[in-house]
Amino acid sequence: MTRPVLLTHPRAAVPTLALAAVLPLALAAACGAPPTPRPPAADDFLVSRFERADVVMLSEDHRIRQNLEFVHALIPKLHAAGVHTLVMEFGAEEDQARLDSLLSAPEYDEAVARDLLFAYNVGWAWKEYLDVYRAAWAFNRTLPEDARPFRVLNMSYRYDWSEYDGSVARTPEIDAKIFPRGAPDVFRAGLVAREILDRPGEKAVVLTGTVHAFTRFRPSWPAGDGTCVTGDAGLGNLLHERYPGRVLAVALHHPMPAADGTPSQPAGGALESLAEEQGFGVGIDLVGTPEGSLPVVADAGPCREGTTMGDVYDGYLVLAPFDRLDGCTIDDAFLTDADWPTAYLQYPDPNWHGGRPASLDELRARIRAYADVRAAYSPAFRTRNGS
Repeated sequence: MTRPVLLTHPRAAVPTLALAAVLPLALAAACGAPPTPRPPAADDFLVSRFERADVVMLSEDHRIRQNLEFVHALIPKLHAAGVHTLVMEFGAEEDQARLDSLLSAPEYDEAVARDLLFAYNVGWAWKEYLDVYRAAWAFNRTLPEDARPFRVLNMSYRYDWSEYDGSVARTPEIDAKIFPRGAPDVFRAGLVAREILDRPGEKAVVLTGTVHAFTRFRPSWPAGDGTCVTGDAGLGNLLHERYPGRVLAVALHHPMPAADGTPSQPAGGALESLAEEQGFGVGIDLVGTPEGSLPVVADAGPCREGTTMGDVYDGYLVLAPFDRLDGCTIDDAFLTDADWPTAYLQYPDPNWHGGRPASLDELRARIRAYADVRAAYSPAFRTRNGS
């Protein structure tokens, strides 16, 4: 099968690929043919994937407010479809019993919710992630006493960053101290297998970052000598290899890197254009469809040349265009002066984040900067007139 040729100029790709998505609709109308059906609503699309699989990896670019609000509202539809579990990257397995108690309690305790999230990541001070717990608790309060409750399942464990300040590159010996229970994605895959895939009739959405959600796809990048390096198998890869056909990857709209690393429009903007035509909030099937045959970005570089959207994901949800997405809301009560000693020692991956913060104010400033989604996504913006 011939793959689409990658365009060489990102700006040129936007109208070209957008036209490729919209032109069939115009031709059908001109010829009197029935119009192409509107893509399903994003929530209906995601729930319908469970007709094909038992686990849907919901790929998120972290800290997007609309994405988390979508997950909150999705819980009743999942439960009605027989999907009783949301698996969360941001949470420690050691705290599962406490989380289960929170979601079944007669009164919601926000302080407990903060403790649970802080115990896994001291900088994850986002209200919308905390509100995943609240949404599940509130939904469970609507159920009859004999109904099965909705569960949020933590899939990670507590890492120990206390002896690593980021001043040297990580080594296997350093990693063994940080990750005493093994490589995070290997641990996560084992937990999802035990709790979901090895149990007859169980189904779950796994909410996780993009790099962990890939199933068939393995990212590659230039090695500097003309060859390409392929990344290690991530969570979705491991599950897909062990349970072929039972795990799908569905993405929430996020930029994809061009060859130079610049955040770029997936499919050159064609998916966002299609969603705009339909009013946003839609799910787009990438399996055996024209949209699935579109290149990931206009200039993907030699290591991803010929890679299509359907190679990377099974489905794609566009809730809003990039220039209308917002960062999550910072919970001002998440970090206090009393939390600072622990936050300093357990600041995650300080080498990647520029070292440990020098003060609580600096940590808060870093959190605020990360919430500036418009700045991060601006290279992938498209004007609303489609040009």
